[in-house]
Amino acid sequence: MRNRFDEQLESLNNSLIRMGALCESAIANATKALLEGDRTLAGRAIEADSLTSSIFFGPPGCGKTTLASIIAEATRSKFVKINAVSTGVKEMRQILEQAETDLKLYGKTTTVLLDECHRWSKSQSDIMLPALESGVVRFIGSTTENPMISMTPAIVSRCRIFQFTPLTQADILEALGRALTDERGFAGQAIEFESGVLEYWANVANGDARTALNALELAVTTTPPDAQGLVYISKETAQDSIQQRMLNIDDEHFYNMLSAFCKSLRGSDADAALAWFARMIYAGVDPRIIARRLIVHASEDVGMANPQAMVQAVAAAQALEFIGMPEARLNLAQAIIYICESPKSNSVLMGIEGALAGIQGNVEEPVPLHLRDTHYKGASQLGNGKGYKYPHDYPGHYVKQDYMPCSVQGDTYYHPSEMGQERKIAERHRLLHTSK
Repeated sequence: MRNRFDEQLESLNNSLIRMGALCESAIANATKALLEGDRTLAGRAIEADSLTSSIFFGPPGCGKTTLASIIAEATRSKFVKINAVSTGVKEMRQILEQAETDLKLYGKTTTVLLDECHRWSKSQSDIMLPALESGVVRFIGSTTENPMISMTPAIVSRCRIFQFTPLTQADILEALGRALTDERGFAGQAIEFESGVLEYWANVANGDARTALNALELAVTTTPPDAQGLVYISKETAQDSIQQRMLNIDDEHFYNMLSAFCKSLRGSDADAALAWFARMIYAGVDPRIIARRLIVHASEDVGMANPQAMVQAVAAAQALEFIGMPEARLNLAQAIIYICESPKSNSVLMGIEGALAGIQGNVEEPVPLHLRDTHYKGASQLGNGKGYKYPHDYPGHYVKQDYMPCSVQGDTYYHPSEMGQERKIAERHRLLHTSK
């Protein structure tokens, strides 16, 4: 169970997110006021310089860097801000050496804020790790990607993780409103908006206050005032200022969408599969990834219940390479619908998984004599092929004989289902193997 400090710190984090954002300085001042007005355990922890190493992760423009800046102002430790992309191993080593000196000579702890910490290389992580363990520095990472996936586990395990959520449209509207009334923004300026402009920015920003504020700034500063000094922002100007809906697609979100897509295929929900397909295409996902998943699922989830699913999936992948996007979206969509609407069977998957599990290190076991290769001269002298029965020489082109490796005699891996076309396969399978 988490202690009260954890709960209060998380509560503070959620409160900061809900506040929205005017600009970096405005958010910092507002949050500082919150800390000064509400003496929670979290606030006291920051002011007392007792916050542990942490990683803030969430979408852009939701307050991660701002909160870190607030901690920098409130803490009594030395604060160093660096970027994972621009700070190399040499610079990192110098920072840590200075931090060790400051701790030994002055008793002063150094807090290192690392922006874009998901871009950290292994060598950078290896340098930081001993300093974290010895207490020379405290680490605050800021990232848009899930650190559990994108960062070195040794670093993650020594930090407390705080997940930030996207701002709501109401939050962004509030931030835009503050920017228009705050003296650090556009207070005192005569600005008028066509109906729906602010709502449009709040929607297109997709939870990123910084994007909406940048659009506001661009629109206001590039629109000349009229004779009365009024700056009028039309919908056309608003659209030109932000271009298109921002996409916050990191690795975690991509894999989550791909997972939802695959589960929709398996669950025979064509509408859902098309919805996730459309979102991935809109987000710029390589369509070849989707094509490869269709081929996999054609065998994994449809398999022998409708073998034509494989044909459809491969044909869609070939069409993608032949004609390209956006036209190939039709071919991919056809394959998606076909796989979703096909009867489902996982007998192929279970069969190969069972066979792999049955190996048990017996790859080197001898092949039975009657199954050995006989194509080369002298093979018969070795006994190869002795006792082999050629199925086509028998009625129905079938004859009972042992084909399994000796170590797994009696094991069965393929269990045909009663779904779709596999029902006929199951009937013949039972007929041939009844006495086996």
